Amino acid sequence: MNRQAQAVVLFLFGGAILKASFTDLYLRYVKEGLRPFLIASGVALVAAAVMTLRYEFRGSRPAPDDEHGHHHEPRVGWLLILPVLALLLVAPPALGSYTAVQSGTVQLTAESDFPPLPDADPAPVALIDYASRVIYEDGRSLAGRRVQLTGFVARGEDGSPMLARIVVSCCAADGRPIKVGLTGGPVVDVPSGTWLQITGTYSDKRAKDPVNQADIAFLEVEQWQPVDPPKQQYE
Repeated sequence: MNRQAQAVVLFLFGGAILKASFTDLYLRYVKEGLRPFLIASGVALVAAAVMTLRYEFRGSRPAPDDEHGHHHEPRVGWLLILPVLALLLVAPPALGSYTAVQSGTVQLTAESDFPPLPDADPAPVALIDYASRVIYEDGRSLAGRRVQLTGFVARGEDGSPMLARIVVSCCAADGRPIKVGLTGGPVVDVPSGTWLQITGTYSDKRAKDPVNQADIAFLEVEQWQPVDPPKQQYE
């Protein structure tokens, strides 16, 4: 590829990053706190492309054909534009139920002290927070409280429903599922991938994830309802 073509590819890459950064699309790839870095990267790429084109069109350097004679650049370089077009034209979904089934649940880390639950009834709790309280303190801070969990449905090897979310440290590439089993209450009979808001109470039931043998906490279901996926689908 010649310099002008390289600049066009740079410009498209930068534009794709900026397009994702100024919408909620970027949340399917990285954590919310990384947005400023994405914007800075996109601006840098666009600026580099503009400066390259300006330099080329001002004729600050002889054309490659004048220096080395006529030649053809490898056309394979244009394949670099394919992921850019994919990002601009097709919005891939966030990681979901397929990833949850194929990957082992997060290996939870113990905390010395869990903060009190919110005062609301039911108390909204993140899946990873609920599972940690169940596994590492046997639900002591959950005693006598109703909690509300939000996630998507994933099904185990036996077809039983679980509630799951994808947990990320940095970006979707390191995403791992956190799974909470469901017991009691009305049967959850919706397709995998459906987002639910479930109200329930602590259950002392446990299971092992067949993928990595990590502990899976359970929730005693009181009621559930389908909901729209949240803006930030990762925990």
